[in-house]
Amino acid sequence: MIDLQNFKNLDAVKVKNFKPKPTTLTKGQEEAAVQLWASDDGLTKIGVWECTPGEFTADRTTAGEYCHIISGSASVENQDGSNARDLGPGDLLILPIGWKGNWTIHEQVRKLYILQASN
Repeated sequence: MIDLQNFKNLDAVKVKNFKPKPTTLTKGQEEAAVQLWASDDGLTKIGVWECTPGEFTADRTTAGEYCHIISGSASVENQDGSNARDLGPGDLLILPIGWKGNWTIHEQVRKLYILQASN
């Protein structure tokens, strides 16, 4: 039998302790996350992530990501500076496998993420 999962009030889900963002370009930037679900094969992961203001690099060469912004504001652009997008509450951003770029967090962001890797 398949057990259906339901998560409510994502803006109140507790994230784990904030730690320095490994790919930050801004001193003092921190992030925290909590994984809500993972597929049995480990290829799909869903969770809530938060990040403090600043800029960081991102690399999605092994897994695509779907980002639903719950709160805060950010900008995202391709590694070469093209295709910039502003993000805010309610927005959905799709980062396909192979994408590399930069995030700029203007106001602390909370997002629901779905990471999808290929085998």
